[in-house]
Amino acid sequence: MRILTDGQLAEILNQDIFHLIGDTADEMGIECYVVGGYVRDLFLERPSSDIDVVVVGSGIEVAKGLKKKMGKKAHLSVFRNFGTAQVKYKDLEVEFVGARKESYSHDSRKPHVEDGTLEDDQNRRDFTINALAACLNKERFGQLVDPFDGVADMQDGIIRTPLDPDITFSDDPLRMLRAIRFAAQLNFFIEEETFDAIKRNAERIKIVSGERIKDELNKIIMTRRPSKGFYELYRADLLDIILPELTALDKVETRNGRAHKNNFYHTLEVLDNIAQAQEEGKDKDYTASIPDYRLYLRWAALLHDIGKTKCKAWNDAQGWTFHNHNFIGAKMVSKIFRRLMLPLDQKMKFVEKLVNLHMRPIAIADDVVTDSAVRRLVNDAGDDIDLLMMLCEADITSKNSAKKARFLENFRIVREKIDDLKARDYKRLLQPCIDGNEIMQLFHLPPSREVGILKQCLKEAVLDNKVENEREPLMQLLMQKAEEMGLQTK
Repeated sequence: MRILTDGQLAEILNQDIFHLIGDTADEMGIECYVVGGYVRDLFLERPSSDIDVVVVGSGIEVAKGLKKKMGKKAHLSVFRNFGTAQVKYKDLEVEFVGARKESYSHDSRKPHVEDGTLEDDQNRRDFTINALAACLNKERFGQLVDPFDGVADMQDGIIRTPLDPDITFSDDPLRMLRAIRFAAQLNFFIEEETFDAIKRNAERIKIVSGERIKDELNKIIMTRRPSKGFYELYRADLLDIILPELTALDKVETRNGRAHKNNFYHTLEVLDNIAQAQEEGKDKDYTASIPDYRLYLRWAALLHDIGKTKCKAWNDAQGWTFHNHNFIGAKMVSKIFRRLMLPLDQKMKFVEKLVNLHMRPIAIADDVVTDSAVRRLVNDAGDDIDLLMMLCEADITSKNSAKKARFLENFRIVREKIDDLKARDYKRLLQPCIDGNEIMQLFHLPPSREVGILKQCLKEAVLDNKVENEREPLMQLLMQKAEEMGLQTK
């Protein structure tokens, strides 16, 4: 981070928008400050376009005055129920609020709010690094107000609450997730007293909506090393409340001297592997069945082994087994998505598909890589085949270098066969050119089991490459199968 004097801060803030805000407040005789994350990110040299402004007075009136000065260049939105207003100007969004102090009841995150001073407003902030304020009034333009040594905490890489952390987290339990999210995003550490207070207040997270929890989890999962955030959630006893299916994986059993790996830490390693691959741009040329696949590929990594707890079994010949954990895990995804208020649309289906299929490439790579197996895999994965392969490669976390090298080499062969199919237009190659409608017309059948059997016969033949996906050989096969079933054409 950089250390900024008030003069340097004034120089950075020397933009039309900040001078216009300051001039508007001066004309009204009101103190005015840019606060919170925007000021923090100036020190951390992080880009930010969301600006929060606190005025010691009416934030709505200052926003209206700014809009009047800017004319048609700006768009004003007023939210009277919350006492806030927003001015949009080009790619900037400026939120205005009056300085306030808050008090809470035990069973709600919704505070009782009353007008306050700048000091009151800074006291209510969640962390010292978010309690910074820079004055925008002309006489004190750029002057930093840092009552809790937030700049020093940024230098030390510390997340700390301004006031008593037990009160801070009990009042608004979402702040516990925010503490861990900021630690993960900034690669900071949570100060010991603050962290202990999170553990003491972990149960309070139950009053927070799934929607708000989901937003913080998504931000943690999209950090450069998401395992840090999820490990802190686990250490703070929050993860067991939010995602008990994941913490259930932190169990290792030994029988006859044979132990299975710790699937919780394996999962975090797979998640980090996906994050690193995305950071390196390995997925930049991949197609996907959903537009924002980067987030949901990480969710698939996080949930890919959750079925193992229910499927674990001991076999004297094989040792520990987790048969069908992919199928069971895929069935568990919808319950988790509903609880966390994650989307129940194609994004959930995408995660379910990847969890269900993540063992298929490994099974192929562990044996002779046949054309038939690859064609079936491509057919089932569709547009997400490259992302599935990316997940499977991330899933190889074995410390046995020879075993890891063998799997990765076989994955390379699988990818070559996939690329060959793509080059030859795999969608056309894998879908029989005789469809169900034609079968119904040909044999005068309604939609029925018989039509399904005939369609499956053609599909199996194409996937196994037993016949070319051309009309004449497929029609010949269709007639043979129909005759076996006692069906006749019109």
